[in-house]
Amino acid sequence: MVTRVTIQDIADALGVSRNTVSKAINNTGVLADATREKIIQKAIEMGYKQFSYINDIQQLQQTSTSAPSTEPEVPRKKGELALLTTAFLGNSHFASMMLDKFQKEIFSLGYSLTMYRILEDELKDYRLPSAFNKERVDGIICIEVFDYDYSRMICDLDIPTLFVDTPVIGLNEPLKADCLYMNNQAHIFTFVKEMVRRGKTRIGFIGAHMHCQSFNERYMAFRNAMFLSDLPVEEQFCITGGEDTQNDTWPHYKAYLTSRLSALPEIPDVFICANDFVALDALAAFRDLNLSVPEDLYLCGFDDSPESKLVSPNLTTIHIHTQIMGLAAAQLLFTRIQEPSLNYRTLYAETNIVYRASTGD
Repeated sequence: MVTRVTIQDIADALGVSRNTVSKAINNTGVLADATREKIIQKAIEMGYKQFSYINDIQQLQQTSTSAPSTEPEVPRKKGELALLTTAFLGNSHFASMMLDKFQKEIFSLGYSLTMYRILEDELKDYRLPSAFNKERVDGIICIEVFDYDYSRMICDLDIPTLFVDTPVIGLNEPLKADCLYMNNQAHIFTFVKEMVRRGKTRIGFIGAHMHCQSFNERYMAFRNAMFLSDLPVEEQFCITGGEDTQNDTWPHYKAYLTSRLSALPEIPDVFICANDFVALDALAAFRDLNLSVPEDLYLCGFDDSPESKLVSPNLTTIHIHTQIMGLAAAQLLFTRIQEPSLNYRTLYAETNIVYRASTGD
């Protein structure tokens, strides 16, 4: 009895993933031409019969003297890119603006984008969203997926994956995926240096530093900037708890900040916040405590959200260039789809500081 050759048999013979062989056999996704031809040739040699198309197979079997085909090339059918997220990406979230550019890039290449919201019970049980179909997905982009073990599970799907921000890596193993961040450090150093120049040397930090890698990098940049400025970090001015309330209901986080701030025997000259929404809650807490910005203390956020320009006083913040992040996300994911064997890459996109009224500007 003849044994039927499977996709897994071909993958094992070539030392590549089943997903890569499936894309070559079924003419889906994007692969390097050399990789695709090598897989098809091996499949022919092994006697694989279940091709979903025939033109390329016949072309490989032609001799080198065969006349080139005059038939017009049929565009390859593209597949689906999946957006996985645990959050609602509203218009104020930096990722919503980044995704505008990302979608334009992927649509121009014939791909569709489907958003899958990871529900709380799915996150706890390490389950993918019920509608997610691994077989039809050519690539994954993860936004606001900050559970490390869940992120590792996604990486183990053997689908090209990009994380836009990640869980805190810390002492954990790096994720087996490409990662895209904004530059979380450079302009916090710049800001601290400028505050010291202005004589504002007692500086604190507000934000759950273990919420995500970007928050963690901003916190560590603050501490490093203080060290390089020969200034002590006063731990009472580092308000880094509230991880649970910060992500569930913002009013609870604001109450947490009010409680922590009211317990301080004194306030610092400046607070740096992990992002603009943390800064907005801090601003509301200051008002409850009859503290005025910038008269009593300075405040700096991160993201340059639309709200940072509307709140009074306007918020000094660090601007994220969402368009270049969208373009970079598309490029990182497509090159991973084309060549899955590439070493994993981490890319930081440029940021810049915008001074406004919350620092007396």
